[in-house]
This record gives sequence, C-alpha cells and structure tokens, in this order.
Amino acid sequence: MAAVPRISLPPVPYDATAVRPDWAALPAGLRDGIAARLGGPPAAVRLAGGGFTRGFAAVLTGPDGDRVFVKAAALDGQRHLVDWYFHEARILARLPAGLPVPRPRWALTDAGWYAVGLTAVAGRTPELPWHPEALDAALTGYAEVAAALADPPAELVALGLPRLDRLARDDILWWGEVAAGREPAPELPPWAPLPELVRLESRLPGYADTAGLAHGDLRVDNVLLDADGRAWFCDWTWLCHGPAWFDLVSLLITGYASGLDADAAFAGHPAATGAPADALDVTLAALAGYFLTGAAAGPSTASPHLRAHQRWSGEQALAWLAARQHWT
Repeated sequence: MAAVPRISLPPVPYDATAVRPDWAALPAGLRDGIAARLGGPPAAVRLAGGGFTRGFAAVLTGPDGDRVFVKAAALDGQRHLVDWYFHEARILARLPAGLPVPRPRWALTDAGWYAVGLTAVAGRTPELPWHPEALDAALTGYAEVAAALADPPAELVALGLPRLDRLARDDILWWGEVAAGREPAPELPPWAPLPELVRLESRLPGYADTAGLAHGDLRVDNVLLDADGRAWFCDWTWLCHGPAWFDLVSLLITGYASGLDADAAFAGHPAATGAPADALDVTLAALAGYFLTGAAAGPSTASPHLRAHQRWSGEQALAWLAARQHWT
C-alpha cells in the first residue's frame, strides 16, 4: 500500500480559473435573443469562475426566477468553442434519463454568436482538499454514471464518438515522444525513470479499447455538489468510448493530493472492477506525461491559469505513481 501523501493544493482554486466576458460585453442582438428565451432581461447574472476557456458561461436568472446555465461563443474567432458547445448539447440530450447531469433547454445563433441554455444545477464546486464525505458523494455518483454508460444507448453511439485508444495514441501519450527527442522534455525530478514511464503509458491504448463510454475529462471542477450532497457531472464535450476506470483515475488525482487514500478508493470502486492489474499505474503515467508536456508548451491564449493547472496535475499524477512504484 502506498504511503498517504501530504496535502498539496493547486496554485489557483478551481472555481477561479476562468477569464470570461461578462453579460454586458455580449453583442446586443445575442443578449436580446437570450432574454427572449428567459422571458425578459436577466434579473441576475452569475459568471462561472471555473474552467479554462474564454467563452461566456453564466447562470442567468430570468424575471420569473427561472435559472438557466448559458454557454456562448463567437462564430468568428471561437469556432472551436461553438463546436464544443454544440457537440456537448447533443450528448446531454442523449444521456440516459435520471443521471445527475444538466440537460439542454434551447439553443440559438444570433449576432454572430452561438448560445446554448442548460438546466442550471444548484450546486458548488467541491473544495480542495476534498472532504472525505464530498469525495464519497462524487464517487457514488460516478458509479451510477459509469453503470449507465457501460452499455451505451444507441442514440449516443450514433453520434460517432471518438475512441480513447485512438485519442491516447494521437493526443495523450507523450513520454515516448520525449524519449525519442520529438518533444521537449519537461522538468522532471531525478528519480523519475523515463524508460519506465514510456513502458507504462504504452499499454493504455490496448487497455482502452472498449464499447462502454467514459466522460473523458472527469476533474473536480467538472463536479457540482447540491444542497443534498448529491454529485452532478458537467462538461461532457469529451465523452468517448473507453473504460470507466480512466475517469476514476483522473478524478482521484485530486483525492491523492488531498491526502486521502486514493489507492483504496480506486480499488474499491465499481468502475475499477475487471480493470487490468496495472491500469491505475498505466493511466497515471499517461496523464503525468500529458499534463507535464502540456504545461511546458508556453503561455496559453485561453486561461492564464491553464499551464499552472497542467503542471500541478502532472506533478500529482507523477507523485502518486512514484509512491506506488517506490521510486522515492
């Protein structure tokens, strides 16, 4: 059993990472179109502080008190965000009924912008370090999600979702590129064995070939806890065919950084049932490389906090792996 680590906190709280336009900065035509969906101009606007894009995202309260979470981006200049929001809305509309996820209510294109309105979840981003009860709620909620997506409904499969095994080869696995000299080496502690990191991460594509679906970006800032303590799961743009235990690892990186027994949480979770014996180590190696090479890529045009998030996440993944492998 790996030693329980000391608590490490991210450099910027995950509810304060975003840089977004406010309501007044949106084109008048777009504001009018959204107001028409709300039944009048919003009585209150609460910008989303989390996330790493520059798209508009806020909970809008209509004149009658109805709350809608609105995402919006410009067709010219933010086309990738428009595509992401459109794709996510299609996914959310097709996720199995009863899951703790927001649902699309309307969409519009106006004044050169695209906007989508989702049900507003009355919840908050979990605080770090995780409180054990909050992490338990997130893990319990994800067990429900993972079970529902193990045999995905045909309408979701029909979207032609990407496969994690291919995403791994194309975008996630970087230690092999570093070892071959095709990617600059991120700063690593002297005890980190690059050949072993390459060997471990190379197994992920073979493990990730599955018909089930994974969220693909399960992090603490994509979880909301409501007043009853139930966990809700947001930001479904990266849904893909892959094993649920991949999501479990990505979520538990912050559990490890919070000083909790992430090894036991992984081993005891239903999503890890049937996982290869080294699935946790393989995924930690892959994510460490993905985050650390991303952090070394230079300033981001999205959020100024993105690289710090990547660096911290990569360091925590590597530290967890090192503890399990007894590298330190």
